[in-house]
Amino acid sequence: MSVTYTRRFASVDALRGLTVAAMLLVNTPGDWDHVYAPLLHSQWHGCTPTDLVFPFFLFIVGVSIALGIVSRVQFGVDRDPLRPASLQRALLWRAARIIGLGLLLHVAAWWLLDREDFRPWGVLQRIGLCFAVAGLLALHIRARTQWLCIGALLLGYWGLLAWTGGVDPWTNFASRVDTAMLGPHAYLFDSATGRGHDPEGLLSTLPAIATTLLGLRAGDWLRRGDARRICAAGVVALLLGALWAQAFPINKNLWTSSYVLWSGGWALLALAAAHVLVDLRGWPALGRAFGSNAIVAYAGSALMVYGLIALGWWEPVYRVGFAAWMTPRFGPTLPSLAFALAFVGLWWVVVRWMDRRGWHPKI
Repeated sequence: MSVTYTRRFASVDALRGLTVAAMLLVNTPGDWDHVYAPLLHSQWHGCTPTDLVFPFFLFIVGVSIALGIVSRVQFGVDRDPLRPASLQRALLWRAARIIGLGLLLHVAAWWLLDREDFRPWGVLQRIGLCFAVAGLLALHIRARTQWLCIGALLLGYWGLLAWTGGVDPWTNFASRVDTAMLGPHAYLFDSATGRGHDPEGLLSTLPAIATTLLGLRAGDWLRRGDARRICAAGVVALLLGALWAQAFPINKNLWTSSYVLWSGGWALLALAAAHVLVDLRGWPALGRAFGSNAIVAYAGSALMVYGLIALGWWEPVYRVGFAAWMTPRFGPTLPSLAFALAFVGLWWVVVRWMDRRGWHPKI
């Protein structure tokens, strides 16, 4: 029996880990009023480096599906007719656990930070939904049909938003769905107008599934060692995304189709580069410890932030440890970044310690 499916690509762990480290970096500045522009999301249209972080992670989720679930079906273990069904159950159960963890983190934020409204949508919830749908499609339809699904999701989403009024803030159809479903529980809610918006809302999860499917196809090429095709696809995706943006702007909040292609193009090129440098040329897999414990780092760091804020320690730690002595010398923005880097460094120590002991908890 072939054991190809058991191979673990260090490049994927490294890319996942660097993405998680970037998530922590952009989520934990010492002072939100003083952040370098590349470390902030675009207010509406446009794309900053920070806007690439979440789609990179969803893309890598798709890559992991191809290297894990799909490989287990294709390389001999599907001789047992119950195996695909058991994989499907395991996939759906893991997706449910990811969604449940996201909800628990939001319960913790609601309780510890004394927030007025509970937010049901979020990053882990979207990851869980995309993982479930992309995994099921990977198990049950062929590659060509997966490409057709990507095209249908992107074209359909474009047509839906164009037909229902466009992409203006608050009044676009995705935001109207958020308002109808969530009301004040949306991430953003204007009580004066009664309008809401959630960047991880239900409707914009549809093109996010396309991002994950793009990673699924790239993962299949990676398993075959076809770095050239990954790189070529990245260039094509960037060109198509830039062209499409003329009619359907790049927008992370709405996860527009042009944004899927633009961010996906960069993700494809990053994967190709990581594969060549780490897997083929033997460069160190920087970020691998974060990648092996991605969910632990993300969830644990979020709980740490909530706890520090709830205890009233966040501001004193930042002020005494960074702002008080750095601001007079360097201005207010550098200490804010230094705090975020220190936070990432602290969690690197945690996941590195776990990795050395072989601790890799799975959700």
